[in-house]
Amino acid sequence: MKLSARIAAPVAALVLAGLTATACAPQTSDNKAEGDAKTGTLRVWLFQEVGNKPKEKVVDAAVAEFEKAHKGAKAEIEYIPVDTRAQRIKAAFNDPKSAPDLIEYGNTDTAGYVKDGGLADISEEFAAWGEAADTDPVARQSVTVGGKVYGAPLFVGVRALYYRTDVFRELGIEAPKTQAELISTAKKVHKKKPDLYGLAVGGAYTYGAMPFIWAAGGELAEENGGTYKSAINSDKARKGIEAYTSLFGDDNCPAAKCAAMGGNATVTAFASGKAAMAIGGDFSHAAVEAGSVKGKYAVVPLPGTTAGSVAPAFAGGNNIGVLKSSVHRSLAVDLMKALTGKRTQEKMFDAMGFLPTYTDVRETAAKKEPFVEPFVRTLGAGAKFVPASPGWGRIDASLVLPTMFQEIVSGRKDVAKASDDAAKKMDAAFTDAG
Repeated sequence: MKLSARIAAPVAALVLAGLTATACAPQTSDNKAEGDAKTGTLRVWLFQEVGNKPKEKVVDAAVAEFEKAHKGAKAEIEYIPVDTRAQRIKAAFNDPKSAPDLIEYGNTDTAGYVKDGGLADISEEFAAWGEAADTDPVARQSVTVGGKVYGAPLFVGVRALYYRTDVFRELGIEAPKTQAELISTAKKVHKKKPDLYGLAVGGAYTYGAMPFIWAAGGELAEENGGTYKSAINSDKARKGIEAYTSLFGDDNCPAAKCAAMGGNATVTAFASGKAAMAIGGDFSHAAVEAGSVKGKYAVVPLPGTTAGSVAPAFAGGNNIGVLKSSVHRSLAVDLMKALTGKRTQEKMFDAMGFLPTYTDVRETAAKKEPFVEPFVRTLGAGAKFVPASPGWGRIDASLVLPTMFQEIVSGRKDVAKASDDAAKKMDAAFTDAG
């Protein structure tokens, strides 16, 4: 889902967004448009950002270039609220006559939107687009379902480890180089400074927990012939779950306070000076800079299980796709390229801080802004994505993984029982999604 310039939403907001995204609207059958008009007005829905003016300026420039290159074609941009996007997009899929030609959408929504029959297969155009060859593999995966491409990546977001340089200097410790060191360092800091969480963690922070599962060699699910089966209860996944949940307790982040925290709360704890470390995104930078720790922190990739390794991070971000119902398919694809091309992504980084999805553009961005470097390094080490199944929306919305973590840290269930129960719920969602 969208994780861009905003910190990950609080749990309640995530539940609302997820439930609306998977609401039981009538599924479209075949809303493929007839014809391919070469002139006319294209309607585009983009997400409204907290500070939207810089984004509008970049988009306007891309649209101006598109209109100059396509005589008789115009683009009408509408910025829609993120928290109502699900209802509007579902309605557009079910009413092609009132639907836009292009939409911006969260990259975890791809599989669900494909199942709904809303997005156009642009595999051929994407393959023939020269710039697409430099797209990050994980970003490319986020627009791919069943081997077909349903849009172009707009930006990507990943998380890394924020830590307090002043606290570490005072205690004579260095940034942890392995996951075991991360856990021991967190507990050491909390013991020396009981008023601080060593590492702020959250039982509802799914995307902060995933790197521990992946670093241990586990997976969320396994794909076989286009169908998914949960792997959250495998031995390797359980090892990662144990590592993450070991950080909840009186020796680091008390379960009574931390079990309900999501990504927003953990980053806020760090920014306000209540934690020595936190797992935050490149998109969290502005919030941290605005906090009391400004000038007293640094960022490194979240360490993996061996020295020098990087824990795989979830690659969030947004894409732009052409709707199957568009009567301007060729123009819509060209406008999609204009809005997601290298020049636009470079400008969008300068304006909004969104990480480019092209490896070469991202390297240039890292040279411009040093704070980006650890996030670029994290992506280069190999980020990962959620299962490309429409069932993931239901899994995310019903808080299957947060429930599992919270059951463990509260002591209601052990890792084996909680992960088995979570696996059953995930499999039911995958089966129902088809």
